[in-house]
Amino acid sequence: MDDIMQNNAQEMVQLIAAVMERADPLTAVHQRRVTELTSAIAAEMGLSQDTKRCLYVSAMIHDIGNLRIPMARDLLERPGSLTDREFAMVKIHPREGYKMLKSILFPWPVADIVLQHHEMLDGSGYPEGLKGDDILLEARIIRVADTVEAMMSDRPHRPSRGVEAVIDELSGKRGVTYDPDAVDACLSLLGRDFTFYAV
Repeated sequence: MDDIMQNNAQEMVQLIAAVMERADPLTAVHQRRVTELTSAIAAEMGLSQDTKRCLYVSAMIHDIGNLRIPMARDLLERPGSLTDREFAMVKIHPREGYKMLKSILFPWPVADIVLQHHEMLDGSGYPEGLKGDDILLEARIIRVADTVEAMMSDRPHRPSRGVEAVIDELSGKRGVTYDPDAVDACLSLLGRDFTFYAV
């Protein structure tokens, strides 16, 4: 794949991420941290340079759909649990992200990855309820990194759940809801005291 096109895509995504940071700093930090872990998982799995670049670009903007959801920032930054109605509103962000990205000529299926990043192997995810290999590998990897970052971070409605809870979550649902290879790579990283640097 043409290196110039890939570099242009990475630069464009960095610009989009910078704009997002002004609009929604909490989501921007989350995306940077998910990108860190996604990149580390990809390296641990021995994936190609092309796939690593695809993952970097996709992870950096995987929650861009939040910008299209009224009050999304207020909901995510508010202490206390979301109501069912509020959670249903937040759950539309992958589809909104897809709509925002589908017309951009990326050298990878970024819009589809963003659409699928909350899908689960057993079909219990959203928005399409896809199963197994119907979910792109990149989306399955981001799903693992996204879960880990969310669990290990303090949120307005709850403190960090800690690394032991993360290990229990991944180990217990490996191959059921989470991609087994991505889980194995992530658990290996956590066993070596992986640390998030993005703030």
